[in-house]
Amino acid sequence: MLNKIRIHLADDHQILIDGIRTLLHTNPTFEVVGFSINGTNLYDEVLRNKSDILILDINMPEKDGIEVIKEFAQKGFPCKIIILSSHDDLRIIKEVMKLGSSGYLTKKCAGENIIEAILAVTNGEEYFCKAVREKIFSTVTKDNPKLIKPELKGNLLLTERELEIIILISLELSGKEISDQLFISVNTVETHRKNIMKKLDAKNSISLVKYAIKHKLIKS
Repeated sequence: MLNKIRIHLADDHQILIDGIRTLLHTNPTFEVVGFSINGTNLYDEVLRNKSDILILDINMPEKDGIEVIKEFAQKGFPCKIIILSSHDDLRIIKEVMKLGSSGYLTKKCAGENIIEAILAVTNGEEYFCKAVREKIFSTVTKDNPKLIKPELKGNLLLTERELEIIILISLELSGKEISDQLFISVNTVETHRKNIMKKLDAKNSISLVKYAIKHKLIKS
């Protein structure tokens, strides 16, 4: 029998905790092992119940989410953190990801994306709900004359995230630049690039640019 993914919920609204807990119970691979309604002693609680994932609200009383993440970063991360927030402010997203969070969900999209987020983060990926990811990508590519403002929908070959990566590669951003702009690790960028190359049977970046032009993702 596979080990369950142990999850701790931290939000100052009990009704939201109860709703998320009910949703997570629909997945037999999840186990909610604890919850908190403020940020005080959260580090010790997560250590004690051996959580794999902490779902953390930014606006926590007594010690807010930013302070909690800073404490985790200072003491060492005993688990991975997915931020839950009412806001999609890119400055906040950038700060929490740089501090070491693994994912970011708005409360609007939590119901439909939280299971996917937990599975992705458990698998070593960074995760953003679609609305946040689209806002980040739009900001990165804003006013670029070579972009054809595509409606990014995954196709039979590439996912939406892979389409974003291939566009940024075609716009001549380096792996480090893509990492910085999308708030993901360089390793994640490289993994996406390798997967894209394999799927398209591409030999080099020129092949990726040709694909982007052919599929009207960028201008030639």
